Amino acid sequence: MKLQDKVVLVTGGGTGIGRAISMLFAKEGAAVAVNYSKSEEEAADTASEVAKFGAKSLIVKANVSIDQEVCQMVSTVKQEFGHIDILVNNAGFTRFIDFSNLDGLTEEIWDEIHAVNLKGVFFCCKAVYPFMHEQESGRIINIASVAGITGQGSCIAYCSAKAGVISLTKSFARALGPNILVNAIAPALTETRWLKGVGRAPAMRENFQKASVLKRMGTAEDVSEVALSLAGDWNFVTGQIIVVDGGRML
Repeated sequence: MKLQDKVVLVTGGGTGIGRAISMLFAKEGAAVAVNYSKSEEEAADTASEVAKFGAKSLIVKANVSIDQEVCQMVSTVKQEFGHIDILVNNAGFTRFIDFSNLDGLTEEIWDEIHAVNLKGVFFCCKAVYPFMHEQESGRIINIASVAGITGQGSCIAYCSAKAGVISLTKSFARALGPNILVNAIAPALTETRWLKGVGRAPAMRENFQKASVLKRMGTAEDVSEVALSLAGDWNFVTGQIIVVDGGRML
């Protein structure tokens, strides 16, 4: 039980990677606050599954791109559980827009992608900081993407937002140390519900598996295992970006 008596807040925790992290952290003894913006049913289902491990759970609605809602969310979690030990910034959003279609990447889409993926990470880190600072301990795990490293992904805006998350991770590691550790995970293409809704998913899977050293797709559980290590095992690691891609970038 690596996370016994710990409290974790997982943004976008009802589906995909967020759900896998919520489940594994609960299995390891943590109380889990599952954030959602639109997927209330999925968040409630995740919280129900969390409870099966004997862990306390809470669902809390907030649009992470809105500072006031983030502050209220963090306050609710603090009031419910008494403390916040781990923040997982997992909430994300993208659109598939060809890189050559610059006019298709409108200002509205650009702003929406950056608001959720980048500004949301800043707001959440800022909101939990006073509580983690007061208790002189904390772990923040940001879910970035290899798109932020390679510049290749669903659209230019998503790549730049995730690159921003990587930079923000390093800046926050400097700003919040030595008692608060801040790291990021950069997954490659991962088998989630989101991918199932992509029309060209079969070709994407095939291409990824051919290029991957491990010859398979990554899963949400693969990412959650790395998150667990950052949350409970590694005490001398901060400001780092852990790539989870089965050797694809090699």
